[in-house]
Amino acid sequence: MEIREIVRRVQCGQSDRAIAQDLGVDRKTVGEYRRWAQETGVFPESGETLPSEQQLVQRLESGERGERCRQDSTVEPYREQVKAWLAAGLTRQVIWQRLQEQGYSGSYTSIRRFVKKLREEEPQEAFVRVEVPAGEEAQVDFGGAGKLYDATRGELRSAHVFVMTLSHSRHQYVELVFDQKVATWLRLHRNAFEFFGGVPRRVVLDNLKAAILKTSVHEPVVQRSYGGLAEHYGFLLAPCRPRTPQHKGKVERGGVAYVKGNFLPGRTFRHLQEANEQAWAWTLEVAGLREHGTTKQRPLEVFDRVERAALQPLPAEPFALCWYKQAKVHRDCHVNFEGAYYSAPFRLVGKDVLLKVTERQVELYQDHELVAVHSRATRRGQYVTQDDHLPPEKAQYLMKTPAWCQRYARQIGPATGELIERLFSQGPLYRLRTAHGILRLADRHGAERLEAACARCLAFDELSYQSVKRILDRGLDKQLTLTELSTQPSAQEEAALTAPTYARSVTELFGSEDAGSATQPVLPFEETTLDSLADARSAEGREPS
Repeated sequence: MEIREIVRRVQCGQSDRAIAQDLGVDRKTVGEYRRWAQETGVFPESGETLPSEQQLVQRLESGERGERCRQDSTVEPYREQVKAWLAAGLTRQVIWQRLQEQGYSGSYTSIRRFVKKLREEEPQEAFVRVEVPAGEEAQVDFGGAGKLYDATRGELRSAHVFVMTLSHSRHQYVELVFDQKVATWLRLHRNAFEFFGGVPRRVVLDNLKAAILKTSVHEPVVQRSYGGLAEHYGFLLAPCRPRTPQHKGKVERGGVAYVKGNFLPGRTFRHLQEANEQAWAWTLEVAGLREHGTTKQRPLEVFDRVERAALQPLPAEPFALCWYKQAKVHRDCHVNFEGAYYSAPFRLVGKDVLLKVTERQVELYQDHELVAVHSRATRRGQYVTQDDHLPPEKAQYLMKTPAWCQRYARQIGPATGELIERLFSQGPLYRLRTAHGILRLADRHGAERLEAACARCLAFDELSYQSVKRILDRGLDKQLTLTELSTQPSAQEEAALTAPTYARSVTELFGSEDAGSATQPVLPFEETTLDSLADARSAEGREPS
């Protein structure tokens, strides 16, 4: 266009100086194009118009001046190599360095111009902008939100921003979270639908693991819990084709990118809750009232006027958050979920079970059959165990604690209770198995015999399983102990105890030394004191013994 204007002014008789001043070009340039127009016959005959811009381009490229303008780049000899490097992902800086290694002496600017030209030569894919009716579609996506303070952990953590954008009005819901787990993904959808007061008929999403288990162009595999959410709220899932984020450009550019460029910069948050409170206020007061760059309308006004009524109504009850996971039953009869352990019947050891997890409980299924129900653990590392899930022969050891053993022993008898109590209080060994063995002897020999055997062990101070077992096997529990024997009176003692007191005199009892072969009965000790015996011997002139 500038060349055509120069030629027109030359034809009108304007001087080179005047043309240069009017058009802001160099006077030498004007003179060069004057000579070129005269030599090539560009000036039309009387009554004809000047050539069009396209005709001028053709004449310029076909003549000597076009040849000078089409000087080959210094990178042209390396064209195919540069194309291959670009396809491999090398940057222009790296390409320049590689060419220098091959003897190239041109500048980096030449590389930039050549690469730009190559990209302009490549055919560009055309896209069609898709606009949908009100209430028809929403698009969802995650984006990075930097570091935020997590009050529950007391540390800074990487945060993510979730955005759901209604495709017709561009009204959106924003919330910041610390993870992209299935439970979080489901909860965010529920919060967004409640924020809008309705449900769109279709949700366009990326292929993140919380939603899509297996990506595919034609038949993607949907996360089971996410499919349950879609069924509960009555919307269809529309995953993007793999590696084509432009299919959800409304949430990519006008949603996540807008939040990261407008809301997050320059703001500080003490914790996650404060960040979300500010995000919700910003959504209504700033993002919702801006003039959208594409629709040229305010999203919140379009939503209130058209789209709110077009959304599907919310169901009577909100979706009960639940998600599923395959897990293997380990040898300890437990499965692992988020760092906590839940028991399963011991017959399922080594087999896979399906976990259905809600906010309050964990259900275990095997071949669609419910095999266990547990309350959710309150912390990581916690074991949630039902005793009947364990092998009976092994579960007894866990259930019969020292406290249980002591209670059971006291029910058998005081001697058994005392023996078990002393057993746990002695030595550095943990004597639980010993206590189990002693108490099991009651099943074979009876509680009465075990009580007698424990009493005999206490008398001899033998606190061991083998001692109790040997007493019962040999029938020693039926015999009296030495202590009991020492307390039993003999026949003569029984006769003396029944005889009248002082039946014989002291002189007759302790007769002279010559008489002394007679056996004298021993009187009860409480009736014959040492002092009385000493007085009797003194009266007879004998030394007290």
